[in-house]
Amino acid sequence: MTARNGTAQQHTRPQAAAKPVRWAADAVATLREGARIRLDYSAQSLWRVDRMIEEIRREGPPYEAVESVLRGFGAYAGEVIVRQTGAEWWATGGEHWLRTPDGRLWDPLDEARRCYTGHGSLRLLCRDATASAARR
Repeated sequence: MTARNGTAQQHTRPQAAAKPVRWAADAVATLREGARIRLDYSAQSLWRVDRMIEEIRREGPPYEAVESVLRGFGAYAGEVIVRQTGAEWWATGGEHWLRTPDGRLWDPLDEARRCYTGHGSLRLLCRDATASAARR
């Protein structure tokens, strides 16, 4: 976005990014402080996130007990994709997803939920989204 009224141009992230960026930052801070795990927004860090979701799944807590943690992990994966591809967050009706520069839509929050059920991978989602964006 650019500011008008003669002020200097401002490049800001879309409003749709506000919540996912906060959820991702909260997940990073919680893991750093609570589990002493550092996440650096790299594609490689998603291996660790997938393993953490797998460990949580094996412990068997009800989905409702881990919903906000999974949302944070999904938002974190989304931010990794944003930084790798230049994707943008979009939101409608409380749902958040990414649009990569090639026009494809990705749902890292849902992918985190799928990981919890044993049918997804944030690492593979990132790989697919970055490969898709690279082909454009």
